[in-house]
Amino acid sequence: MPRFLTAALLLCLAFNASAADSYITRLLNKPVPGGVAVIDLGTDAQRPEAKYDGKPVLVVKEQDTWRAIVGIPLTVKPGTQTLNANGRNLSFSVGNKKYPEQHITLKNQRQVNPNPDDLKRIDNELAVQIKAYRTFSPNTPSNLLLDKPVNGPLSSKFGVRRFFNGEERNPHAGLDFAVPAGTPIKTPAAGKVILIGNYFFNGNTVFVDHGQGFISMFCHMSKIDAKLGQQLARGDVIGKVGSTGRATGPHMHWNVSLNDARVDPAIFIGAFQP
Repeated sequence: MPRFLTAALLLCLAFNASAADSYITRLLNKPVPGGVAVIDLGTDAQRPEAKYDGKPVLVVKEQDTWRAIVGIPLTVKPGTQTLNANGRNLSFSVGNKKYPEQHITLKNQRQVNPNPDDLKRIDNELAVQIKAYRTFSPNTPSNLLLDKPVNGPLSSKFGVRRFFNGEERNPHAGLDFAVPAGTPIKTPAAGKVILIGNYFFNGNTVFVDHGQGFISMFCHMSKIDAKLGQQLARGDVIGKVGSTGRATGPHMHWNVSLNDARVDPAIFIGAFQP
């Protein structure tokens, strides 16, 4: 075999071995709409600055290599996407994933078709929550493999196309756990409480910033125990399960957001299904 071909083959094998040895890549790299892409940013001495769709992205160091942990919105079409890191454009591919449908019957018709006063309230609440989702603090998350906030079976998966009383609404942007009212909800990683509120759709809600745009949101709670601005350790109780807001019964709803993209929390607890 010519010498240059041998060198090229060895380089290729070394690169593939590096990618295969990455625990973070094996754990989190699920590049589909609503998923996560893990992108190698090299071994610079300083942390690279990375942006996707104009928004800052979580960057962590694994051994000597910086890796971008990119949240992919549900609205992204399969194909090629671009991450900008320190002025370089890095391409990555987004695959296809088909999400199922869920049909839900609600007795309160206002929770399907809100009246004008409700819509004004919803718009105001949405603006506050979007601001929280776009929080980007410099802290590195305490852990990327997250704990389950509660122990119980899943009752509704992420990304499900939802129909309320026959009318399609936004896809399900989190995981629902079927657990009794009053069950303690624990934060899956250390973080800071950045928003608390009682909202039309979400009911009693808590946002926790884990660092660098890695955000957890918990809603439909019966009681909130956390305080605004509180620094939480991994496993701290933030409140109790309930059925406030648009809910058909007690359950724990958990959102995970990266770079203002709602992504499948199942990825972070080892329960992702392609």
